[in-house]
Amino acid sequence: MSAGVPVGGRPARPLAVRVRAALRRAAPALLLYAAVRVLGVVALALWGPADGKEARHLLSARWDSIWYARIAEQGYGYTLQLAGGKVHSDLAFFPLLPWLERSLSAIFPLSAGDAGLVVSAVASLAAAWGIFAVGALRYGRRAGVALAVLWAALPVGVVESMAYSESLFTALAAWGLYCVLTGRWAWAGALAALAGLTRPVGAAVVAAVWLTAAVVLVRARRRGEAPPFGRVLPGVVLAPLGWLAYVAWVGVRTGSVTGYLDVQGGWGNGFDGGLAFGSFIWERLTGPAWPAGVALLLGVALVIRLYLAGVRQGQPLPLLVYTGTVLLLALTAKGYFGSKPRLMLPAFPLLLPLAVALARLRTVRAVPVMTTVALASAAYGAFWLHGSGPP
Repeated sequence: MSAGVPVGGRPARPLAVRVRAALRRAAPALLLYAAVRVLGVVALALWGPADGKEARHLLSARWDSIWYARIAEQGYGYTLQLAGGKVHSDLAFFPLLPWLERSLSAIFPLSAGDAGLVVSAVASLAAAWGIFAVGALRYGRRAGVALAVLWAALPVGVVESMAYSESLFTALAAWGLYCVLTGRWAWAGALAALAGLTRPVGAAVVAAVWLTAAVVLVRARRRGEAPPFGRVLPGVVLAPLGWLAYVAWVGVRTGSVTGYLDVQGGWGNGFDGGLAFGSFIWERLTGPAWPAGVALLLGVALVIRLYLAGVRQGQPLPLLVYTGTVLLLALTAKGYFGSKPRLMLPAFPLLLPLAVALARLRTVRAVPVMTTVALASAAYGAFWLHGSGPP
């Protein structure tokens, strides 16, 4: 409902007042989120001298962050030919993050990589706020705070502080889902479109908008009410435009309808129903690295169990559709399997069952639990980024 419309005989509060009130309500979640992420960066910085690697370099100038920075500085068009026939093209990277990096670099004396760190810092706070809002809307303020903190303290949470696109995407996805849950369809569609310009998994936000809209329309018809087409359709139409626009542009650029899929194929990526991932796990289970295979199986089982717990918990349809699509795309894709945990990072509703359980604990019990988890996350993140392969 817009500002100025009477509610219960009183005018609605102006938008700025409502935003400030919402920010005050979310303040504990944002402060705790920031504390966990600062702890992770400090651990990374303390680890650095022992390994001869600088934290800033690890966060902004390695792996995917280099590709984003190059696009920001030079535009698209860079291709790397590798032995074995692989062709790495920068067209695999969606454009919103490098656009923002280029814009910040033009305004402030920042390199593209440093601008990426600024974007990730701001976007991660926006993501934490959106995650809190989603959790609090359905399960109460304490659950919302716990959800934001758990997302910060994921084993791969260090990625939220890198010049990668995960934080930006999760912010857009979380607020898009919040808008779906609260019936703000045009906003939901616009945020889904921006998410679709950020990462390929933007399709998950589109799916959440479309399927929820379909259910809303069907339920209205079954109740004998006029389906709210005028309210829902703007979101339905807007949602896929970002994702479709970039994929279509790549198709024109490469001269092929399947251009984006071909680009991903050049990186060794694609979708095979999880066969390659299953073979990867099986090779470890049957070889000397069998403990790693067992750990992978347990990790996949945990993810599936958390999703089913969300279903039993009665999570709203948009969250289940979004999370299910993120997991499906992550677990059925082939490519560099070390990135699987990172690809599932945006699936924050997976943490809702844990957040609700944590919210039920007394503060004197919840604080030690979260402190232990945050310390473990910081240590693992530092260890992970000092490894040889990309996250």
